[in-house]
Amino acid sequence: MSVRPTSLAGPVRRRGLMFVLSSPSGAGKTSISRRLLERHQDISLSVSVTTRAPRPGEVDGVHYHFIDRPAFERMAANGDLLEHAEVFGRHYGTPRGPVEAALAGGRDVLFDIDWQGTQQLAENARDDLVAVFILPPTAAELERRLRTRAQDSDEEIARRMSKAAGEMSHWPEYDYVIVNADFETSVAQTDAILTAERLRRRRLIGLGDFVRSLSLPG
Repeated sequence: MSVRPTSLAGPVRRRGLMFVLSSPSGAGKTSISRRLLERHQDISLSVSVTTRAPRPGEVDGVHYHFIDRPAFERMAANGDLLEHAEVFGRHYGTPRGPVEAALAGGRDVLFDIDWQGTQQLAENARDDLVAVFILPPTAAELERRLRTRAQDSDEEIARRMSKAAGEMSHWPEYDYVIVNADFETSVAQTDAILTAERLRRRRLIGLGDFVRSLSLPG
């Protein structure tokens, strides 16, 4: 994917990146995503489309774009989704237009998506992708967190727990893995990854010319 670089300092500029956080439901990716958005003004959240119903407190256009299945299928067929997947019988996808517009404007984009979506992003734009997988410290703690948030029925929690092992088996496909035993520590680790990836040499445009301009005679 072609993107316009972002200004850093002087003549050196940087391409935007796609920063992905994935985890089994309840392991903490959404909470960590929210904290990153609070701490960084220069990264925006990719708002997915979904066919599931809104949960209490969710706002259309902020947490998700809630659409029906025919509309979702039209977007997928027209190539308007960068990635899409079916999870627990509901469909999720990333609208192509807003993400490409953000990257073209030199801004980073944060993704709260699963391993299926991450695989598709890797196929489409691997050089711009930084993928982080969040693991729970124990299976018991994962179930406790699911129950604490009180958003799902016992049947739904059991289904999420049974699916978690399969989701976690995809950790080797990610660039980084964080065990979310302590939330603040996990946020700090995720923040450090984002900061380091923004400084990766291959993302810096004009660096060679800048260094040559620093060369002293003789």
